[in-house]
Amino acid sequence: MSAALPTLLLILAGVLVGGAWSLHRQGAPRGAVVVTGLLAALATAGGLLWLFPGEGS
Repeated sequence: MSAALPTLLLILAGVLVGGAWSLHRQGAPRGAVVVTGLLAALATAGGLLWLFPGEGS
């Protein structure tokens, strides 16, 4: 299960990036695009940071 969570976070990040791009292309309000982009960045950061070894390793 330890490898599944970062993988799912990175998949979620990809979906959110695609969603932000789609919103931008459709002319959605800038706030919606920015929020979606920030969520994608957080999911990416979370997925990558989860892969680093920590104190529990």
